[in-house]
Amino acid sequence: MEQYEVYALHYGSKEDRQRHENFIATDLHEQAMRLDYFVWVIRNDQRTIVVDTGFKEAEARARKRTLYRTPRVALQALDIDSTHVEDVIVTHLHYDHAGSLDDFDAATFHLQSTEMAFATGRHMTSPVFSQAYSVEDVCRMIHKVYGGRVVFHSGESEIAPGVTVHHIGGHTLGLQSVRVNTRRGWVVLASDAAHFYENLEEVSPFPLVVDVAQMVAGYDILRGLASSSNHIIPGHDPLVRKKYPAMGPERDFVHRLD
Repeated sequence: MEQYEVYALHYGSKEDRQRHENFIATDLHEQAMRLDYFVWVIRNDQRTIVVDTGFKEAEARARKRTLYRTPRVALQALDIDSTHVEDVIVTHLHYDHAGSLDDFDAATFHLQSTEMAFATGRHMTSPVFSQAYSVEDVCRMIHKVYGGRVVFHSGESEIAPGVTVHHIGGHTLGLQSVRVNTRRGWVVLASDAAHFYENLEEVSPFPLVVDVAQMVAGYDILRGLASSSNHIIPGHDPLVRKKYPAMGPERDFVHRLD
């Protein structure tokens, strides 16, 4: 089975987020708890796979997020030209995970069927669900569907030898996480199945959730997929950048996870 290098590329943040905004069950003390934004790269000598496409300038301004660099620019630090990437796994269609689809001109996009149905169905008539989506991003994905550039998955699927996607749900109906075979074992890119390590460790879900029971069950799925709890990479935790040191001063936003 093939092994891969895995990288987290830090491209943005929300510095003024409060602790109570990140947990359903938490104390009521006000405390800043920063939220970071990442895209991920899985690669070896045979292939390069990008996981999620982040957001760009307009969305950062509209949602008052700090954008340090676009995902396209971040990928250049690993000598990756986004226009040449052949496979992109989209964990779900929220604005911060599917926001620069058109920077990947040659890509086939891998998405759970339930996520496409969720993002275009009746749930989007309610702002409690739709506010985390950008209708423009969803429409771009629809155009790619009609262009024959989307592969839909249902549950567990192999993207390449040693790389699989797994439907988790909870946060959205079609959220998927990614399992990767590496030199240190099975690494799981949780994406928003666990925003923070603490969501997972304390079994305290993130408040933006469609199905709390499904989200909590997803924590057990993540543990079962990973070689250990230290092999699970949450989607937005600044601690990732401390646990996995940056790759030098010129690539201080690139963190190797394998």
